[in-house]
Amino acid sequence: MLPKGKLVIIGGAVDLGSSLSYNENISHPHYIKFFERGILKRMITESSKGENSVVEVITTASKIPEIVGAEYIKSFNQLQVSNVNVLDIRSRDAASSPEVKERIENADVVMFSGGDQLRLSAIFGGTELLKILKERYQNESFIIAGTSAGAAAASTNMIYRGNSSEALIKGEVQITGGLGFIDDVIIDTHFVQRGRMGRLFYAVASNPGMLGIGLGEDAGLLIKGNTMEAIGSGLTILVDGRYINETSIYDVEIGSPVSIDNLRVHVMSIFDKYDLHRHQLFINQAIRVEEDVYLKAKDKD
Repeated sequence: MLPKGKLVIIGGAVDLGSSLSYNENISHPHYIKFFERGILKRMITESSKGENSVVEVITTASKIPEIVGAEYIKSFNQLQVSNVNVLDIRSRDAASSPEVKERIENADVVMFSGGDQLRLSAIFGGTELLKILKERYQNESFIIAGTSAGAAAASTNMIYRGNSSEALIKGEVQITGGLGFIDDVIIDTHFVQRGRMGRLFYAVASNPGMLGIGLGEDAGLLIKGNTMEAIGSGLTILVDGRYINETSIYDVEIGSPVSIDNLRVHVMSIFDKYDLHRHQLFINQAIRVEEDVYLKAKDKD
C-alpha cells in the first residue's frame, strides 16, 4: 500500500552540521538558503494545514544544534509559519520520552536537519518514535522531510561513509540501514559539489535493484506515492542499475578498482517528475522569472 503521507528530501546547502570551516563567520549565519528556492515554501503548501502547520525540526544529526535550529525557525517564520519547534534528541533514551512522542504525534511536518546520518540511524533505529513516524507517514496526511544527512537517512539502505575520490575502489563505500521511509532507493547528498557521482555508481552496482538518487545543493524531491517531483533549482541525478550488463564488483579483491557496464543515468531539474513504478522520467519545461525563481510552463503527464 502506498503511503498517504509525503516525503521531501533535500540535497542541502552549506551544512554547519557536518563540515564547519573555521573561516566561516557563524555570528550571522545564512546557511539555510533553500527556502528562497521554494523548497520549504512548497513543503508548507503541501501540508494539509499550510501556514498553520506544527513543524518539529529534529537536529540530532548536527554538531551545532542550537545554531541550526535557530536558522530553521527563522526560515519558516519568513514563510509565515510560526509554530516551529526544535527537538534536539541526543540519545535513545531521550527518543523514547513521553514528551518527544507526544510532540511527534501532534506535528504536521517533521524535518531532519543535516549533519551525520549515522547518528540518526543509531539513535532512532528500532525506537517507538521511529515507529510512530512510519505509521503516521503511511496512514495520514503527514510530511517527513530531511536535508543533507536527514535526506540520506530517509531510505531503507543508507550510504554512511565513502571517500568520493576513491569511490570506485571496492570497499570504499559503506552502506548500512537507514530510517526506512522509502524502499528500493539509495540517496546521496551534496552530490555535485562534493564529487559523489562515483560512490553512488558503486552503491547501485552493489545492488542494482535500488535506484540511486544524487541530490545537488538547492535540489529537492517531493515524493508522493510513486511519483517524485523535482522542487529545487539544483541538479538531481538518478542512477538506474537494472540494465547493468556486467560489473567486476563481485570478482575483484577489496581495494581494487571496479568496472561497470551500462548504467543508465537520468538528470532531473525543477518540475520534472519520475514514476518509481514505471521507471519513467517526465520532463517539464520551466520558465526562469528571476534568479532561482521558476514557473512551470508545461506539465506533460
